[in-house]
Amino acid sequence: MSAPTQTEDTAGNNANNTVFAVLFAISFSHLLNDTIQSLLPALYPVIKDSFALSFAQIGIISLAFQLTAGALQPVVGMVTDHRPMPYSLMTGMAFTCAGVLLLAFAPNFAFLVLAAAGIGLGSAVFHPESTRVARMAAGRQRGLAQSLFQVGGNAGSAIGPLLAAFVIVVIGQSSIAWFAAIPMIGMIILWKVGGWYRDHGRARTPRHGSGAGDTSLPTSKRQLAVAITILLLLIFSKQVYFVSLTNYYTFYLIKIFGVAVPTAQIYLFFYLFSIAVGTLIGGWLSDYFRRRTVIWFSILGALPFTLALPYTDLFWTAILTVVIGMIMASSLSVIVVYAQDLVPGKIGMISGLFLGFGFGIGGVGAVLLGRLADQTSLEFVFLVCSFLPLLGLVTVFLPNVGSPSRMFRRG
Repeated sequence: MSAPTQTEDTAGNNANNTVFAVLFAISFSHLLNDTIQSLLPALYPVIKDSFALSFAQIGIISLAFQLTAGALQPVVGMVTDHRPMPYSLMTGMAFTCAGVLLLAFAPNFAFLVLAAAGIGLGSAVFHPESTRVARMAAGRQRGLAQSLFQVGGNAGSAIGPLLAAFVIVVIGQSSIAWFAAIPMIGMIILWKVGGWYRDHGRARTPRHGSGAGDTSLPTSKRQLAVAITILLLLIFSKQVYFVSLTNYYTFYLIKIFGVAVPTAQIYLFFYLFSIAVGTLIGGWLSDYFRRRTVIWFSILGALPFTLALPYTDLFWTAILTVVIGMIMASSLSVIVVYAQDLVPGKIGMISGLFLGFGFGIGGVGAVLLGRLADQTSLEFVFLVCSFLPLLGLVTVFLPNVGSPSRMFRRG
């Protein structure tokens, strides 16, 4: 067999090559999508006062977004496993754009919930197929590719609070309409990505294995079921902890330490940015170390800091949230890749299941934590959540499947 030509490599026909142009495009699109998503929680202090909402109602808005996104993602993933839809990515971004415009002009609580659900629908369509594209373009570097994709979303989540602090808080709710330009840009990029997916990406999709590198699959359905259950429990512990900070960190800083709303948004930005950094580092490490090792580190490494957080002053609260964000996020993309390696023939369904479950459980957690805050206090909520990483100790029962892809590379 003759060696592939340079043109073929550039086009992405060699499945062992990492197509960084596509990875950066899909990561940037993820940044745009999640920038819009993060505007919603960043707006909570503003709309809480404007519409006289309770913490429970704030939780319901979050639930509308996260359950819409979460419940539909596995369905989208299953459908596209059987019938690839290269241009569905652009369609998802169009739903997000519609949700932004509705959010900008929502006259009451019901329309806020509807707008959140619209943005959630866009996420449900976008995430499973974009995760598939990241794996198509990964070549041998599946951990790095997934983390590059995820870090785009993390960076977008970090940008949202800054936009809220310096634009929306100053000008008002209607200024959100300006940000409809963000998903419009995403639609243009994803149209190009859809063309690559149609012409080259499908040829790179493995049909009888998980992709580049050797992967030892579970030997029984029982082992597979146990592994998937444990991974979902890990997502639960991480996502509920993350949502406690994403949704209520600004309120906590305002109430406990008396900081101004724009200042609290800046603190939230640093926390969310730390999640992006941790995601990138964790994915890169998983190409050199076994994925279960990285997952273990993200649990045991974060636990001392989460337990200390409720008892610290403002300075150490800011420091600890950054450290916690980096460590806990280090296994976010790793868990998805680990699950994809377990069930390599159903990339869309697995991606939709885990990303959707994360959205959904985050929404449920937001409502329950909001009700708990209404009935007790924000301090008590943060105290309860500090013990969530203990659930991650069930990682000990995960099978040690998969080998770091770079372990076998030479030269």
